Amino acid sequence: MTRSAVFALPFALLSLAAAAQDTRHVVEPVIPKACTVLKSELRAENNALREQDEQKLDSERIQKALDSCGAGKAVALRASGGNNAFLSGPLEMRAGVTLLIEKGVTLYGSRDPKLYDTKPGGCGTSGPESSACRPLISVKDVKNAAIMGEGAIDGRGGSQLIGKSYTWWQQSRAAEPTNTKYSAPRLVVANHADGLILYKVRLHNSPNFHVTVSNTDGFTAWGVHLLTPTVRGTDARNTDGIDPGSSQNVTVTKSWIDNGDDNIAIKAGVHHMSVLDNHFYSGHGMSMGSEARDESDIYVDTLTLDHTTSGVRIKSNVQRGGVVRNVVYRNLCLRDVEVPISISPFYNGQTTDGIEDLGLKGPLTPDYKGIRIENFLSLTPGIVQVAGLNAERATELTLDGVEVRGVKPEQVRARNASVTVGAKGANFTFTGTSVTSTPTPIPSVKSGFSCDNKFVPYQD
Repeated sequence: MTRSAVFALPFALLSLAAAAQDTRHVVEPVIPKACTVLKSELRAENNALREQDEQKLDSERIQKALDSCGAGKAVALRASGGNNAFLSGPLEMRAGVTLLIEKGVTLYGSRDPKLYDTKPGGCGTSGPESSACRPLISVKDVKNAAIMGEGAIDGRGGSQLIGKSYTWWQQSRAAEPTNTKYSAPRLVVANHADGLILYKVRLHNSPNFHVTVSNTDGFTAWGVHLLTPTVRGTDARNTDGIDPGSSQNVTVTKSWIDNGDDNIAIKAGVHHMSVLDNHFYSGHGMSMGSEARDESDIYVDTLTLDHTTSGVRIKSNVQRGGVVRNVVYRNLCLRDVEVPISISPFYNGQTTDGIEDLGLKGPLTPDYKGIRIENFLSLTPGIVQVAGLNAERATELTLDGVEVRGVKPEQVRARNASVTVGAKGANFTFTGTSVTSTPTPIPSVKSGFSCDNKFVPYQD
């Protein structure tokens, strides 16, 4: 991926987009040579292991191989004869080492919640005794680790836990009405993991978020195929796709994300992030927040959103913060998206937001400036809304070549916003309390932007 290939932009947008991006020169990763090849000893049929195999853990031999592998090499998980599966509890990555899951192989997370305990009996429970769970794969305080290959990691979020009467996802949904504390492991958790790479790997059925990355300089997800739930129609609550936070120089590219919550959720303290040439399916869209404290220099280019609940979504409130600056969305295609654009400081903890003041009290001040949307086409109508916290903290938004086909006036909502429309126009006009839109009248759409051949089936 060269800069000329990614950033062939009009001159007017060139400097803005160049600032709002990963500052690294990101190229397609290369799979390293193996230091060790581990052959599978288990067989999965119909994506399930036999009950008698549930105690045959591969954790020890995988961890031993990761511990002894030299930097720049890979531990390869390989199918053997009719065997195609590995079963593991928590694993820890090592500096410079790649976990390579070869095509046709699935690394399954154990269904035993005790293996993920951070204190005895705390993982897989709800209520006051619930405590955090260890992730299936931890990348902590190591540089240049990687997870690669065309095989899959399956967290088995929809499978009944050993010793329990419920699945991870059922536990999550049962806790929702009363906002009860509960615990479930994440698939990959990275912290202080500079140079982390995810390449081509399939991520399936995480009990909770799939990938979280924090306090990291340099994270690349290239060609990741994330599908949760794999059994369609299953309820997979709170299964975010990729969530970076407190990090910089992040690229997510050429990936396919279909999941049960935010497809990507940019958390607090993210700077210089590129989201390039991706496809989103079920999920809550391209989200920023709900911890939107101090985020800047984000560039989203060439994104297809197919029946997500939201498209562009920036969400926060006075109990969460914060300052958002210099965010560019360009070349977005949407279909069957309920809320194509939502920029709101009145986040309510729900799947979609409103723009009415919730009356919350808090010390933080959502403040959105320098937000630009260019070449944006939704083939189906939906809610388009923008709001600032108040007249003094008006959201500043530029639209240039933005069309939501069939949108009705009552679906266009605004308050406390300053909206500028570029020469390529928009097919709706924002009006409302403390709202300004320039120029007047708004130019009609003439961007020439097309979504032909953009909507394709999910690729596994």
